[in-house]
Amino acid sequence: MIGVKAAFERHGIFIFLGGLFLFSSILSPAFLTAQNLKNILTPAAALGMVSIGQTFVILTGRGGLDLSVASVMASTAVMIAGLTQGKDELLFPVICICLTFGIFVGLVNGALVTKRGIQPFIATLGIMIIIQGLRFLYTRGAPKGTYPALLRFLGTGSVGPIPTSIISLAVATMIAWIVLEKTIYGRKVYAVGGNINTAALSGYNTDGILISIYAISGFMAALSGIFLAGWLGVSDNWIGKGYEVDSIAAVVMGGTSFAGGRGGVLGSMAGVFILMIIYNLLLLLHLPHQAQLIIKGAIIILAVSFYARRSPH
Repeated sequence: MIGVKAAFERHGIFIFLGGLFLFSSILSPAFLTAQNLKNILTPAAALGMVSIGQTFVILTGRGGLDLSVASVMASTAVMIAGLTQGKDELLFPVICICLTFGIFVGLVNGALVTKRGIQPFIATLGIMIIIQGLRFLYTRGAPKGTYPALLRFLGTGSVGPIPTSIISLAVATMIAWIVLEKTIYGRKVYAVGGNINTAALSGYNTDGILISIYAISGFMAALSGIFLAGWLGVSDNWIGKGYEVDSIAAVVMGGTSFAGGRGGVLGSMAGVFILMIIYNLLLLLHLPHQAQLIIKGAIIILAVSFYARRSPH
């Protein structure tokens, strides 16, 4: 009995994900078709990648979160369309520019939080608004350009039966897991999130660690914007809208605590796929948008409560 309880506490979100998958397959005959499963997996890369960065930030505790990620995603998407003009040979250098942009935004966020003492919510909200304004100045309200075919392959292509986007997400998740679980840097991240004062007394450069974490979040948001643009195939000023909220929901559902120092990217990925299955199932059931919002919110609360008693990291 104790073993079963411990399993639920440690792996509750994965059990919930499995139960939701089974429930969905029973509720809708179309759910398990190959095309529908691809419809779930292909767009999961964008939400998964931004959730990896959000995991690092929320692990720091003290109300850490990044509201600027959706603006970074949208800006990345419009920059790729505008700067490449559909040319594959320009894609790599433009991607490098976009990733550098994401890192720069993260560094600014981190500096505002650490050096100026601004709460993460306010700092990242302000940066989000500034980026939106700069993006609209750049596009003049109407993004121009087209996406290269190679980008479309990254977003919608497949290697055999497996979408290229989900392969990329798996690689990114593995790297993030190794960084957090197997490196000295990862131990420092958990230490800062667990108790920043104790971490400082232990000789850790807590400001440097926090700034680097926001830089990781900015990098992952830009990477997410690349894959989202490749999936959607249409340049728009509002690509990624709502991903800041969905990424936070996925991370918290996955067991990463706002108090800091507890959680990880594997739980966040479970949260991502829970959200993707919910979206897909509600579309298959042809429910009105209002009902979708109600059910989505209820399942998020249920999933978080189901996993809330997880053992500390």
